[in-house]
Amino acid sequence: MSEEKKDEILEQETVETKEEIKTEEAEQKTESLEEKVARLESELKESEEKFLRAYADFENMKKRLEKEKYQAIDYASEKFAKDLLTPLDTLEMALNSAKADVDANELLEKLKEGIELTLKNFITTFEKHNITKVETDGEFDPNVHNAVMQVDSAEHNSGQIVQELQKGYVLKDRLLRPSMVSIAN
Repeated sequence: MSEEKKDEILEQETVETKEEIKTEEAEQKTESLEEKVARLESELKESEEKFLRAYADFENMKKRLEKEKYQAIDYASEKFAKDLLTPLDTLEMALNSAKADVDANELLEKLKEGIELTLKNFITTFEKHNITKVETDGEFDPNVHNAVMQVDSAEHNSGQIVQELQKGYVLKDRLLRPSMVSIAN
């Protein structure tokens, strides 16, 4: 064989070897990339599952809190209502005592006692629930008083409350009902 042919064959083998090496490297890179893609897909799937679980937990918590909110609103006055049962019982006892065979003066006295006890129970219940009476001593305050009439009074200055016609009440710092008053001219 001639030198030229040997060189040509050698060169062709070198090219083929280089191509084989490149092919092997490409296959290794492809395998490496495929492994990386598979790992990333697995991580993505795991992240999606975590997200879906967290989202489901969030939605469940949201529903539970919404339900609790409505229950709190529905039953907010439950304690107050239970506390009003005592004055109701007192009124019923007062009425039952009126049915007894007693003379008129004794009956009136029992009714008066029953009504006074009921009023005391109501006031205690109101205080327990931070319901207080609007003060009507002194100057008229349009924030808590409702002037329904003006009267002449020598004992009061103009704008002072002369008489309370209906009590007003405040729950903590919120006005439930203003006091109806008459004020001096």
